[in-house]
Amino acid sequence: MTRPDDPDRMDTAGEWRGTTLLQPGWLAFIGAVGAADPHAHAAVQVLIVTDGVVELTDPHQVRRPVRAAIIPTRVRHALHADPSVRATMLYLDPASGAGRCLTARLTGPHHDRIEQWEAAARALLPPAGLGAAGDAARDPATLVRGWSTPARGRHPALQHALRTLPQLLHGPVRLADLAGAAGISVSRLGHLFTAELALPFPPYLRWARLRRAMELAAGGASLTQAAHGAGFADSSHLTRVTREMFGLAPSRLLAALPSNTP
Repeated sequence: MTRPDDPDRMDTAGEWRGTTLLQPGWLAFIGAVGAADPHAHAAVQVLIVTDGVVELTDPHQVRRPVRAAIIPTRVRHALHADPSVRATMLYLDPASGAGRCLTARLTGPHHDRIEQWEAAARALLPPAGLGAAGDAARDPATLVRGWSTPARGRHPALQHALRTLPQLLHGPVRLADLAGAAGISVSRLGHLFTAELALPFPPYLRWARLRRAMELAAGGASLTQAAHGAGFADSSHLTRVTREMFGLAPSRLLAALPSNTP
């Protein structure tokens, strides 16, 4: 039996049609958004409505329309959308620089209330992003860079590790192995991930596996093949991680993933 607060309980109404962008530390869905029953997920969620009406319901059963909101991790909420609604949904790993920046705005006794979510959006989104055709909604990568402010340039050892990592995703990956191949200490390489990518190594690896699984599935692999090719135990493991992070099934994200994802 599914627990009431289990992210797998999320059901959707209407069609989710659009484009999925998947990068280390964040995922964005841009397009037609369906409704979502009460659920919670591990990512920090940014909602920017570009057309139509979206209503959110918080854990206190307050329901109201919003133009933009930033919803913290592990907080149950529901989304109600009219048939014509279009929006940008941005999901940020809470361990990333951008995720930490947003979470800092969502602390305190009222972090689970809609008014706090709207206030955080007003503080962290440019005014243009709240309009019907805001640049912020069309360019989530710029928002993420502004919130994370990672260091410029990349250390040669980090570049080497990033080139090596994709070749290892089908199996276990240890930071020590990457550090040894790059000729650097484990602690130093771990620091470089956080300082220059704004994301510690363990969550970076999780996002790299998710991205690889999506690439394989978009290329025609079954979910089981994609899961194994990206280092997940099986398709159920991949589905659990995807729902835990985003509250969405892999199939729903795959339907919107560009076929030419790099």
